[in-house]
This record gives sequence, structure tokens and C-alpha cells, in this order.
Amino acid sequence: MMTRYLGPLLFRAGSLVLLAAMFGAGEVTARHSIVDQRNEQLTPIQRELERQRQRLKSEEIEDRRDALMRLGKLKRTDASRIAAGGLTDVAPIVRVAAAHAVLSLPPAEAAGLLIPLLQDKIEFVRRETAYALGETRSHSAAASLESVLLNDKETGVRAAAAVALGEIGDESSVQSLAQVLSGQPEKKKKKAKAGTNEFVMRAAARSLGQIKSRSSVGVLIATLTNDSNDSDVKREAATSLGLIGDPSAAPALEAAFTSGDPYLSEAARAALRRLRATKN
Repeated sequence: MMTRYLGPLLFRAGSLVLLAAMFGAGEVTARHSIVDQRNEQLTPIQRELERQRQRLKSEEIEDRRDALMRLGKLKRTDASRIAAGGLTDVAPIVRVAAAHAVLSLPPAEAAGLLIPLLQDKIEFVRRETAYALGETRSHSAAASLESVLLNDKETGVRAAAAVALGEIGDESSVQSLAQVLSGQPEKKKKKAKAGTNEFVMRAAARSLGQIKSRSSVGVLIATLTNDSNDSDVKREAATSLGLIGDPSAAPALEAAFTSGDPYLSEAARAALRRLRATKN
């Protein structure tokens, strides 16, 4: 008797399970279909952006780094906005890739995102961030870069800041760059290795030439005529004096032209030629 009643019940239960499975599978298929339709509606560039956005969630550092490099190569504002998420990545190499990938944003926006990385604990990140800020050409980054130039404990980071200030070309940075050349007291640091200060001074001298402010002529002449300075530093000072084109630099350049250093002599000769062209 019990078997007679249980048979239909078990059949009905089995049918319900089967129907649920069929409807469930249909729902999943429908969801996939919707996703596929959405993907089909995307343009090729939108699909590429979405692909790289998903790769930024990867647990593999190299995948995230590669995604940021691809986003950067697109040279698009929307790609740079996606890349901005990598600026806080736990891996330094990924943060650096992100710093270069956000450069298609408007200058001030990119600078605002990058400036906090100048305080990163990793020298490599700070250095590459300084270079990236130079590429933004945003004047809003000048003050932060000047602080790095004068206060960062790592020579490579300070030199990168000097280079960036020249690329930005803000005349307000002349004082800080001149301070590096004149050797005025700065914040106390560990004693630098031989030759490292010259690297920063060379970058500062070059940047003053890029800014082309006549207010830097005096410190550049002093740098050129100081025999204790490295010849590479004096050569950059000579070149910058030619770029600025102030005639008051002529006597110092003429003296450098007779230098026994052929490279300095050539730099002075080229600078004097520029002065004559400016005068004419």
C-alpha cells in the first residue's frame, strides 16, 4: 500500500528537480548570453580597456605590470584613468608602471595623482615619479619637486627632480635649482659618495638653461668659472648660458673657450655663437 502512494510522489519530486535544473541552466545560459551581447556591443578599444582592467585584478605582479604598460601605450584619457588604480599597488614595479601610464590625463590631474608618490618609501618609485611629473609639464608639481630636490636623501631622486623642473619650466623653480649649484646649506643628509653631487648639479645647470630665466645667469657664470667644479657641470653651465642669451655671460664663455678641456671649449664656442645670433 505504501509503495502505491510513494511511487507517484517520488516521480513528482524527481520531475520538480529536473525542471529546476532545466530552468537553472537556462538562467545561466541567459546570463552568459546577456554578457556576450554586451561584449558584442563594445568597440574593439572598449573591449581592450575592459580586458586590461580585469588583468589589474590578477594576483600575478607581471600581469598587472603588463596591463598598465598596455594601457599607457594606448595614449588615451580613459586608459589612464583605469591605470590610476595601480598607483597604490603593493608592488613597487607596478606603482612605477602606473606612474607612467597615467600621463594621458590632463596635466594637473595627472600631477595630483603622482605627487603623493614622491613620498614613497622606495627610491625607485620616487625617482620614476619625479621623471613622470616632468612629463606632465604641470606647474602644480613644481613646489613638490623643489622640496624633493633639496631634501630627498637619495641622489638619483634629487637629480630626477632637477630634470623634471627643467621640463616643467616654471621660473619660480630657479631659486631652488640655483641653490643646488651654489652649494648653499641644505637639510642635513648622509655624506654623498664621490661624484654623486656632480650628477645633481649637472641636471640643475641644464634645467636652468631650459627655463631660460635671466635671473639664473649669475649663478651659472659662477658655476662656469669655479675651477673646483667638475668639467661636466661647467659644460652644462656654458650650454645653458648660451640658451639664455644674456650678453653679460660673454667674458666667462670666452675664458672657457680657451680651456684645455676640448669638450668645455666646444660648449663655450657654441654658446658664444648663440649669444652673437641673439644680439644680431
